[in-house]
Amino acid sequence: MATAGDGVIKGFLTFARALDRLALALAMAAGGVLVLMGLVNVVLRYGFGAGSIKMQDLAAYAFAVFLILSVPLCHARAGHVRVEILSERLPPGYLRRADALAWALFLAPVFGLIVWAGWGDVLFSWQIAEGSATPGGLGGMYLVKTALPVSAVLMIVQGLAGVLRGPGA
Repeated sequence: MATAGDGVIKGFLTFARALDRLALALAMAAGGVLVLMGLVNVVLRYGFGAGSIKMQDLAAYAFAVFLILSVPLCHARAGHVRVEILSERLPPGYLRRADALAWALFLAPVFGLIVWAGWGDVLFSWQIAEGSATPGGLGGMYLVKTALPVSAVLMIVQGLAGVLRGPGA
């Protein structure tokens, strides 16, 4: 028999999948920019003896965004480390409870702390429209700094979605 809670859970899982698709698109775009800027920077430097600090910054920004968004993407696909020797011998009910406990005691508090502790720095970065620390560098560092709390929130959402789906789902 379906309950009202089933609809809420299904809605949350749909929301988590939509966030995952958005994070994947952003990470893929950042990865593409990273590869393109790496290629352009190498060709400019070694082929023409020229370079661009802004393009180097863009590559660094893309790498940072790609890396930080990869964490919740990996977690959403159950790519996190689990001691398989033990977990494959345990019943699914135990694994579900262990995952729920790990989410409540470790994942949500740690990534919640990342959001809480870094929020002031991100807000300040937006207020001053922070740019690169390199003279002549690219602006928009505040956008890159925003990726960390966004990724932390995604980790919390994906962790909860994993608990609701159950192990191996």
